[in-house]
Amino acid sequence: MVTLRDIAEQVGVSVSAVSLVLNDRARGRIRSDVALRIQEVAAELGYVPNLLARGLKTRQSLTIGLVSDGVASIPFAGQMLAGAQLAAAEQEYLLMLIDTAGHPEVEGPATRALLQRNIEALIIAAEFHRDVELPLVPNSLPIVVLDGRPKDPRAGVDWVVPDEVGGAQAATERLLAAGHRRIAFCNIGDPTFVARELRRTGYEKALGAYGVSVDPSLIVEAADPTAPAGRGPALELLRRPDRPTAVFCFSDRIAMGFYQVADQLGLEIPRDLSVVGFDNQQFVAESLLPSLTTVQLPHRAMGEWAAEQAIVRSRGDTDPETGTGPAHRLMPCPVVERTSVAPPAPGAV
Repeated sequence: MVTLRDIAEQVGVSVSAVSLVLNDRARGRIRSDVALRIQEVAAELGYVPNLLARGLKTRQSLTIGLVSDGVASIPFAGQMLAGAQLAAAEQEYLLMLIDTAGHPEVEGPATRALLQRNIEALIIAAEFHRDVELPLVPNSLPIVVLDGRPKDPRAGVDWVVPDEVGGAQAATERLLAAGHRRIAFCNIGDPTFVARELRRTGYEKALGAYGVSVDPSLIVEAADPTAPAGRGPALELLRRPDRPTAVFCFSDRIAMGFYQVADQLGLEIPRDLSVVGFDNQQFVAESLLPSLTTVQLPHRAMGEWAAEQAIVRSRGDTDPETGTGPAHRLMPCPVVERTSVAPPAPGAV
C-alpha cells in the first residue's frame, strides 16, 4: 500500500504537508502549486486512504455488517442487498456482507467475524418474510431486521417487512374492479411463511370492501410457492362446473401452475380466467403469455430503509417517528399491471 511517506519523498515535502493536502486542510498552510503536485503524485502512485488506520483514530469504522440467510442467491430478493449497498454508499459507509447460504450453524461465526471488524451496526436479512432469531451481540450494537421480525416481540430492534395485507388487498381489488366476484385464492400450507395468513387477510378484506361473501371452497392451498405445487389446486378449482372467473395466487410461480393447467383444460387467460400473482419475480411474470399482473415485493426499498436506519442508529440519532424506541416499517406493495386481467365473460360472474 502506498503511504503518505512515499508521496512526501517523491515530492520532497514533509509527511505532515501531504496529510494536510489529502485531508483537505491545506488552505493557507501549503502553497497551491505544492498542493497540486502532491495530489498529482498521489494519483500517479495509486494512493488510497487507509480507512482502518483512520478508524482507529476516529473510533469509527463507517462499516455496517449484514448477515443474510441465502438472499444473495435469490434473483428477485437480491434487490434487497443492492438497495442496502446503495444507501450505505451514499453516506460513505461500507456494507460488509456475509451470506450463510441457508445454514443456521454459520450465523454465529459470521456475526462474530463482523464484530471483529468493528462494525457500527448489524443488519439481519431474511430470505423471506419470517420470524428471525437474533444473534447474541453487545447491547450497544444497533440491529435492524430486513424482511423479517424478531422472534421475540419484546426485542427492541428496528425492522422492516412488506405490507402483505395491503398488497393482497390491492391484488384482489384489481380483480373486483374488473368485475369479478367469484375470485379464488391459492394460498400455501407451509406455516413457516408468515405471509400466508397476512395475504389471506388482505384477500378477505378486499371481498368485504366490495360486499362479496368469502366462499371457503374457493380458497385452496399449495404445498409450497412453486409451479408444480400450484398445479394440483389449479386442477381442483378449474375442473369445477362453477369454476372461478379469477384467481389471486400467493406467488408468481403458483400463478405459472395455473397458466399451465388452464392451457391443459383449453381455457384462455384472461378471456376465461384472470390471474394475479405476488412477488413480481420478473423472469416469471414477464415471460408468461400473457404477461402476469402481480404485486411488487419492495425488496430494494426495504434494503435502502434498513441501511439508512442502521446508520441513523449507529450515529446515536433518534428516529423521527419513534424517537429512541424501535421503528417498525410496513413497506407498500403496489400492483404491477400487465395483461393477465380482463372483465369476466358475459354471464360468467
